[in-house]
Amino acid sequence: MRTRPLKVALLGCGVVGSEVARIMTTHADDLAARIGAPVELAGVAVRRPDKVRGGIDPSLITTDATALVKRGDIDVVVEVIGGIEPARALITTAFEHGASVVSANKALLAQDGATLYAAAERHGQDLYYEAAVAGAIPLIRPLRESLAGDKINRVMGIVNGTTNFILDKMDSTGAGYQEALDEATALGYAEADPTADVEGFDAAAKAAILAGIAFHTRVRLDDVYREGMTEVTAADFASARQMGCTIKLLAICERAADGESVTARVHPAMIPLSHPLASVREAYNAVFVEAEAAGRLMFYGPGAGGSPTASAVLGDIVAVCRNRLNEATGPGESAYTQLPVSPMGDVVTRYHISLDVADKPGVLAQVATVFAEHGVSIDTVRQQGKDGEASLVVVTHRAADAALSGTVEALRKLDTVRGVASIMRVEGE
Repeated sequence: MRTRPLKVALLGCGVVGSEVARIMTTHADDLAARIGAPVELAGVAVRRPDKVRGGIDPSLITTDATALVKRGDIDVVVEVIGGIEPARALITTAFEHGASVVSANKALLAQDGATLYAAAERHGQDLYYEAAVAGAIPLIRPLRESLAGDKINRVMGIVNGTTNFILDKMDSTGAGYQEALDEATALGYAEADPTADVEGFDAAAKAAILAGIAFHTRVRLDDVYREGMTEVTAADFASARQMGCTIKLLAICERAADGESVTARVHPAMIPLSHPLASVREAYNAVFVEAEAAGRLMFYGPGAGGSPTASAVLGDIVAVCRNRLNEATGPGESAYTQLPVSPMGDVVTRYHISLDVADKPGVLAQVATVFAEHGVSIDTVRQQGKDGEASLVVVTHRAADAALSGTVEALRKLDTVRGVASIMRVEGE
């Protein structure tokens, strides 16, 4: 074993960063044995230096993150501060000064991963980011390495624990959205401002990363269709149960049937109770991968929190340190296919549409005619009426999103349609 330690600089010492530092200290001997050399925490960059941080030598604390990554003796920089800047500048500076980088920064990777990859390659360094998607679940490395010889056609999953907790509570207890959100906040699953989670921004960033890796093409955050879950109601869950389904906020990345394009999207969807993702409860994450040779694979586990995320970070630290000892680097960006990302209008799936209509003869015929005129085939129809008003639930066969949108606009113009109560995609057949 080499006696000279590999030096690690930590950028950020919040929930995740402090847990990374703790594990590095308490498991130092095991980490050294696994890597083949000791690993030393050489500096910790923070914004508030006066805050008490148990277990961390105060002499390691600095507010000058730039100076820390420029030291020249740092082997690995661990970035867990999040956001775009100064994280991007610090990471590229680390590469320039001979350090590899481990990051948990999904937003930066989804928005400008190409710049980071290019900088890493230019300076012969590693960029690892297992913790950026699905917390402790080993997912990035299996996609980048274990399945590198296979062709992945679809990645579909629950990649945000907050939204899964809320939807699970709505399903299992009959709670409304706000009530379930309040419980998630009280338990610490939801932030004071939950917008990034419930409006799908967090999941969209993760979808961009997964799509890029799975399909060997560049997919940016702006390429991902995003729809939040704040409009999901108890009535939607009642309708889902009648179909033998539940509702999840899904990140879905697909290769087109002709192989000439890809799509990436995040939105609520009904999925059959028989699908493995339907049984994912509470704040857990799960990702379902469909590959040509490997078939169907599912990755499941805790998707957030200090300890789970730190576990993924430490796994990357071990991998990067091993590479440095061997004077090698791991996989870089693979974007050779250069496949275009198709717009949401081209996506083909099933739909569940709930309409408020007049309770009188001929309404169903009018509605069916509109669907037929727009080339959308109906699978099932359910109608209930009382006191001159009725609810009409239509489930379609697979149709393009653009065709369905045209159908809904035409339905709104019918005098007999009082309103469109809800529209939801049906996935996981």
